[in-house]
Amino acid sequence: MSLPEARSRTRRKGSRPDAGGGVRQTSYHTLKNPFMPATVFSEDRVEAIHDTALRVLEELGVKVLLPEARKIFAAAGALVDEDTQMVQIDRDIVEAALATAPRSFTIKGAAPHRDLTMELGTLAFQSGAGAPNATDLVRGRRPGSLTDVRELTRLVQHFDVIQMLSPGVEPQDVPAHIRHYAFTETQLSLSDKIPFVFSRGTRQAGDCFRMIRDFRGLSAEEFGSNAHCYTIINTNSPRQIDIPMAQGLIDFARAGQPAIVTPFCLMGAMAPVTVAGALTLSHAEAMAGITLNQLANPGAPVMYGAFASNVDMKSGAPAFGTPEQVKASLGSGQLARRLGLPWRNAAGCAANINDAQAAHETQMSAWGAVLAGATLVIHGAGWIEGGLSVSYEKFITDMEMLQIIAELCTPTPETDDDIAFSALTEVQPGGHFFGATHTMERYQSAFYEPLVADWSNFGTWTERGELDASQRATGIWQKILEAPPEFTPDPALVEQLRAFAAKRTSEGGAPPES
Repeated sequence: MSLPEARSRTRRKGSRPDAGGGVRQTSYHTLKNPFMPATVFSEDRVEAIHDTALRVLEELGVKVLLPEARKIFAAAGALVDEDTQMVQIDRDIVEAALATAPRSFTIKGAAPHRDLTMELGTLAFQSGAGAPNATDLVRGRRPGSLTDVRELTRLVQHFDVIQMLSPGVEPQDVPAHIRHYAFTETQLSLSDKIPFVFSRGTRQAGDCFRMIRDFRGLSAEEFGSNAHCYTIINTNSPRQIDIPMAQGLIDFARAGQPAIVTPFCLMGAMAPVTVAGALTLSHAEAMAGITLNQLANPGAPVMYGAFASNVDMKSGAPAFGTPEQVKASLGSGQLARRLGLPWRNAAGCAANINDAQAAHETQMSAWGAVLAGATLVIHGAGWIEGGLSVSYEKFITDMEMLQIIAELCTPTPETDDDIAFSALTEVQPGGHFFGATHTMERYQSAFYEPLVADWSNFGTWTERGELDASQRATGIWQKILEAPPEFTPDPALVEQLRAFAAKRTSEGGAPPES
């Protein structure tokens, strides 16, 4: 396959030209997980982990660096030591707060078909997030820039199997005190999917809420009465919630916007070396964060989060796609179901380039999250180097994996015609089904067509240039970005965003809180 041929292979939803069976129509906008959640612990061990996590909060406590958060905990009856900043939270306080957290809520996109219901049993994906670097085969590895943010937003918009935007790379060419303006303007002007907002202080969050609200033509009351964006809250394991994260839990709760509370527990480093021990810590930290969120505004949309894997005990480097990560994901699912809350898990990849190791690690960790029953799977596409880079080529090759998982979430036809007795009658022993009436009526829409995989034989592959998967992926992302943007909002609204950002920038922006 030549590079031009590779660049022609972009496809959004498994559709193909009209022929036998017509266009293959598959929507990846909303997915239901069809798999029975897998488990790793017995029910009594789940209860033991849950009870021990509550004991951790009661007896050991959590260090909370934000004074306002400590006041909220103290007002609820928690034992607060201002000298050490430690907060011990009685299980009755935790359980009361968990009871107010909604079991289901909807986040609204810019169009109704972009709305997502977050509850146990639904499934959504995000791309890799939070990387300081970007990389591709054309420009090499580089610090993340606003250009990369814009390009990755367009790639996410192109593929329906990713339903939410995420902070793919940090635009390091934009100063931190005004970065949120550029990031939010990019999301809103290039995509109608659900936007992400950083939790880096009340002023930054408020600016982003205002931009989303005005861009969508919402009043303050309309914005606060429904979820329109989300944030990720990471605790500082072990047992610490820092100032911006605690402030984010409060700010998003009071604004009625979802916070996804996600400890990042690496076994053997910032968490116990055992899967059960790491999950005990993770569960305690997640419950502490959710408790603060609900104390700030009972009933605010919130999600349980878990992201645990192990380290290489020889070097201390994070490892992903390991048996331990998969087991931790399965156990996290059991704990999330114990609480009844929608929850977030993650794929992961420690490989340094888009190679076989990268594919293996991401696929194993993503399957662990899916089989664990995760509501949302982050880092599903493009993430390499343990989160230090997002690869454009890996973004495309991971799309293949995510689209196949999405296909498995769609119903399998099972009518009498699909059971195909007529075809079995038509084709005699020793024959074939290529020309059977049943086949001719369905062949064009029967199977998933690969995005980047090459099913040709060795001779044909050689004649077409011997391109590997990464080289084919390069052609695909280039073609997507060469085409006009697929989402084009009202230019006046985009200009309004930019004018707001310019005004706030002239006023000094909003430095992150720490």
